[in-house]
Parts: sequence; C-alpha cells; structure tokens
Amino acid sequence: MKAAWYEKQGAARDVLKLGEMDDPKPGAGEVRIRLAFSGVNPGDVKKREDAFGVGMPYPRVIPHSDGSGAVDAVGEGVSQEWFGRRVWCYGAQSYRPFGTAAEYTVVPLKQVVQLPEGVPLEQGACLGIPGITAHRAVHVAGSVAGSVVLVQGGAGAVGACAVQLAHQAGARVIATCRAESDIEIASRAGADEVLLTSGNLAERIRVLAPHGVNHVVEVAFGANIKTDTEVLAQDGSIATYATNTPMPETPVWQLVFVNARLFFVGSDDVPAEAKIDATQDINKALEAGWQGLDIAETVPLNQIALAHELVEHPAKPGRVIVAIR
Repeated sequence: MKAAWYEKQGAARDVLKLGEMDDPKPGAGEVRIRLAFSGVNPGDVKKREDAFGVGMPYPRVIPHSDGSGAVDAVGEGVSQEWFGRRVWCYGAQSYRPFGTAAEYTVVPLKQVVQLPEGVPLEQGACLGIPGITAHRAVHVAGSVAGSVVLVQGGAGAVGACAVQLAHQAGARVIATCRAESDIEIASRAGADEVLLTSGNLAERIRVLAPHGVNHVVEVAFGANIKTDTEVLAQDGSIATYATNTPMPETPVWQLVFVNARLFFVGSDDVPAEAKIDATQDINKALEAGWQGLDIAETVPLNQIALAHELVEHPAKPGRVIVAIR
C-alpha cells in the first residue's frame, strides 16, 4: 500500500516520507478500512514535532488517528456484515504505530463507526478526535440538560462540536469567538448566543446568564480561567482540553468559594464507554441534520507535509484533510 510515515521527529518537510508498505491484515476483533480521507488534528502535528517531549513511541509512525472509508476485510470474530460499510474511525494512531495516512488502516472494531447515509466521507474524516473531545468536555460533569453552558472558542473544531452536542443535550449555549467571521460558524453549530472575546467578556456573559454559567468548555485554560471563574455559578464546573500556557495561574480561592469542579480532558484517554457514547451522539446529530465541521483544505497524500503546515499555520478556518485516493 502507499503510505506516509516518519521515523524521526521534526519539521514536516524534514521527516515525512511517502512510500510503499505491505498491506496490513486485520487480527481478531479488528477490521481493515480502505481509506478515502485522513483527518489531520493538531495532536498529530504535535506528535510529529515531539511537542510533548515523549519521543518516538515506535520506530516508524504512520500519522493521523481519524479517517474514513469502507471496510474491506474483517478479522476473526467480526461479522461479515461489516464488509463494504462506509465508516469513520478514531484512535488509529493512539497507542498504535500505524494511523490513517495510508491506503489502508487496521483498527479494533470498537473504534469503527458506520457513517450515516448521506454524510460525505470527507466529513467522516473530521469527526474522531474533535467530536470525542467535545463530547467528553460537555458531559464529563454530568447532564447539561436545562443548564447554561459556555463554550470558549466556539468556532474551532472541538468548540463547534461542543456547541452542537451541548445544544443537542438540551443546554442553553453561549459561545465565544475571537473574530466577527467566526460568529456564523458558532451560530450554525447551534449556539444560542455568540460573543466576541474583546472587551469585558465576563460582564457581557453575566448579562446573558445573571445566575451564572453552570458548565464551561475551555480551549485556553490559562487565558480564560479568570473570566470562567467570574461567571461560574455555585457548584459549576469547567472542563478544559487545552491551554495557552502549560503552567497557568489559577484563582483558587474564588473557585473554592463557588465549590467549582475542574476537569481535564485528553481525547486519547477518555474512558472507552464514553467514547462509544460520543460516537452515538455524534451520529445522532448528523442524522438530525447537523452538517458537521467546515473543511478548509483537502490535500493529496503526496503533499502530506503541506497538510501538516496548514494545520500549524492555518490560512482559513476549518479542518484539513488528506485525500488518500
């Protein structure tokens, strides 16, 4: 099969290679997917750069955890009914060496989800990491039905998913974004109100939610924790999946006074049952008419370095996907 890989970490154009590898075979409980598209997430770029200082976990890595295509082989114990189904997958390169930047990938069946009819394969490649991260960030503290949920960064991939999933779960959703051009993205995802982050954001949130925000989905913990604390209701919760600085100052006493709960969400390590719940709710949202995430760029596999660079330095909002065929 044709595949892209790296055997050392560094800049995309320095380490990413394109070549031929043996076609993988599914083991017991696994399926092989003939990939159409591969999603590029910031985490994929960070692994390739060694941004977390973990080093090379395997001698050779085919990057990317998310992808879409059709099942073309099944392993022992997997029903033949899966053969030929259009699917999306997640976690292909989570604690595994070979992800979706290739013509084929093999993943456990539990990480494969049938793509709803009418949803394009391009969209399927966008769903895994952003959708699971968003779902966990929305639901980790319990039901949000009837609650006020603040989604900081509601126009990003995780943020837009969080807006939709919180809306679907019965919350009133306030989203924030940095640019006027992002307002439409968050609104289309299902936000009831969208606020720009400029000016006194906390004051404007309190006008919309005078009794406070029950739950916050946070994209930049260090930058926003002061605002989050100022608007949080008693017994409120914050779930953060990213931070602008690794060692932020935290207003501990103010959080103590409102009996706040803090949650830290990493998509790779979300409990398995929560991942399954997430995939079911994501599919329900798509079946109910959610159009999914905007796609900014579709790049051929032989230009995978460009795809990584577009994630590092976005030219426009939206996901970057790699066309395998």
